Amino acid sequence: MPSTASTAVTLPLSGPSTMSLIYLDHHATTPCDPVVLEAMLPFFQGQFGNPSSPHFAGARTADAVQQAREQVAELVGAQPGEVIFTSGATESNNLALLGYARAARATNPRRRIVISSIEHKAVTNPAKQLAREGFEIVVLPVDSQGTIDLAAAREAINDQTLLVSVHSANGEVGTIQPIAKLAELAHAVGARLHTDAAQAVGKIPVDVLTWGVDMLSISGHKLYGPQGIGALIVHQPRRTQLEPLSYGGGQERSWRSGTLNVPGIVGLGAACARCQELLPTESVRLATLRDEFEGAVINAVPNAYRNGNPALRLPHNSSLTFPGIEADALLARLPIIALSTGSACDSGTIEPSTTLLSIGLSRDHARATVRVGLGRFNNSTELDYASTLFVDQINAVLSMLGV
Repeated sequence: MPSTASTAVTLPLSGPSTMSLIYLDHHATTPCDPVVLEAMLPFFQGQFGNPSSPHFAGARTADAVQQAREQVAELVGAQPGEVIFTSGATESNNLALLGYARAARATNPRRRIVISSIEHKAVTNPAKQLAREGFEIVVLPVDSQGTIDLAAAREAINDQTLLVSVHSANGEVGTIQPIAKLAELAHAVGARLHTDAAQAVGKIPVDVLTWGVDMLSISGHKLYGPQGIGALIVHQPRRTQLEPLSYGGGQERSWRSGTLNVPGIVGLGAACARCQELLPTESVRLATLRDEFEGAVINAVPNAYRNGNPALRLPHNSSLTFPGIEADALLARLPIIALSTGSACDSGTIEPSTTLLSIGLSRDHARATVRVGLGRFNNSTELDYASTLFVDQINAVLSMLGV
């Protein structure tokens, strides 16, 4: 199978320009790997049977679904029967939080749900809904690098705690969380641990057994698979009760009824298998490119600094703050580079990033922060050019401001 390390995916800009887009927003979404697309294509036409059907066409697609279940499970150290296919990490997170809390309500007196202050909205908003339903939501603080405060966690996770939900790695500053330690704290008091691993899976080694997690969320479009597909890993599903979010034909243990998205599931499986193959070398390559990019920019821009935990950070992540620069204005001056100022779900909002404020940035510095997300198809030539454009435009703005 050919390596993709030096193959750039160029995206033409609309209009008369012949320039190609340099895509550096892989936290928001990733392009579908050609190997993944090739695996999916037969299931749009020739192999289109419903996997619930008893005939040969159905059995053939059911086999493909099972293979994908095995591929997903292998990437995260789970068993195939622990994989529940969903539409993505948002649905997985909702099923984990709402499904588990509502199912436990009838028999378990515990009402405390513990999350962190820098969770994705796909966790914070279900938590807010549970608060409206009578659950107590406790929010853990983080330090200046975005790491969960374990002392606060030890105090908050007590015998009233039902569920702890903390993401594996932050999608803005890239900090990797101490999930195994949080799982120990939860299990010591009889609580369960869920982690939103959408940003981590395929980027760093993830193992549900080593980490000790009870539920783990995955999203296909974050790991070079198709959009609209994901999974919730439920460790020891026979010992877990989840109230479904919808009702129907009883697919996926009746936790997620509806005809399976076979092409998407096949694509997710193929994407996981591809990540399994490339992870050992890809993470090193991207971290090297990231460090070179950061060094070129930070060394050339006065007062610029990086955010996150430098020792425990996603290999493709770079969060850079340029004091005195409006990040939105900077992005407008870089039309051939796809970047963002924060989480994709917060794009276009007036308020600065909750994550950046939580790690101690001022509102002005939060608004001066850019998120760079490298990916599988980026190469050194692109990154050298991007860093040059960055420095030129930032210094041009600072010069206009008389800085």
